[in-house]
Amino acid sequence: MKNIVLLDSQTLGECDLKVFEQFGNFTHYPTTNPQEILQRCQDAHIILTNKVILDADTLAKLPKLELICITATGTNNVDLEYAKQKGIAVKNVAGYSTNAVAQHTLMMALYFLGNLGYYDNYCKSGEWSRSAIFTHIKDPIRELDGLEWGIIGLGTIGQRVAHLAQSFGAKVSYHSTSGNNKNAQYPHKDLDSLLRTSDVISIHAPLNLQTNNLLNANNLTLLKDHTILLNVGRGGIVNEADIAHILESKPFYFGTDVLAKEPMESNHPLLNPKIAHKLLITPHYAWAYDKARTRLLEGVIKNIAEFVK
Repeated sequence: MKNIVLLDSQTLGECDLKVFEQFGNFTHYPTTNPQEILQRCQDAHIILTNKVILDADTLAKLPKLELICITATGTNNVDLEYAKQKGIAVKNVAGYSTNAVAQHTLMMALYFLGNLGYYDNYCKSGEWSRSAIFTHIKDPIRELDGLEWGIIGLGTIGQRVAHLAQSFGAKVSYHSTSGNNKNAQYPHKDLDSLLRTSDVISIHAPLNLQTNNLLNANNLTLLKDHTILLNVGRGGIVNEADIAHILESKPFYFGTDVLAKEPMESNHPLLNPKIAHKLLITPHYAWAYDKARTRLLEGVIKNIAEFVK
């Protein structure tokens, strides 16, 4: 009978965790801090984790561990090389959130294109009830049709976003951060050209040496007025201090579902009230729409079942 421990069940939201009991003695914890890992996992054969870090020092002190199931796609929270040396299998789940993240990306773009934050507040504040006419129009509100949509990172999610953007009539181009992704369906641009020409830019790249601090004070100034920049890739790709500073004087918009440090720090530069009307921030949940989490759990169950078999 396997001992199975889930270290951060709260990251999965509301879901039926009893499905893991079919594989053995299952225990789960809402959150786990670094000091609690060893005590909770000492007898574990299988560990499930989303963001709890399992480094080499920790893995060395878990003699019964056979399998690590990451309840996400990214594997940077596990020392993969050390796990391999010790014969510990590591499995993640890929592709489960493609539709969810793409939908979230489009939602953020449409929010800015329709200036929804302003109009929602206009009505709820009572301003509309005091109006002399039936409507209220404040620029800019724009149709997506005919706009240039630039994609940074044309992987599976980036391609899905490209398809959705095209269905609204947008003209799609992309930049490959690795330089290896060649897609004949869309024009490829160097990064500076993409920043200069795009009306909407969405980021779907991983965080690595090529993408860390990719957008910063040196190139964010290239954005056209009223450009919409969206980061649904990884925190750290956009320098948050730099973009917060530039937003104070330059008229463009920034939407992000990810930050370099999560949860968001209480003194984060993006919490500056002077730029609030140019921002849309969501708490890293683009991956977590209903069907996506179902697919994720199914993927984790499959990984455990194949390993046990």
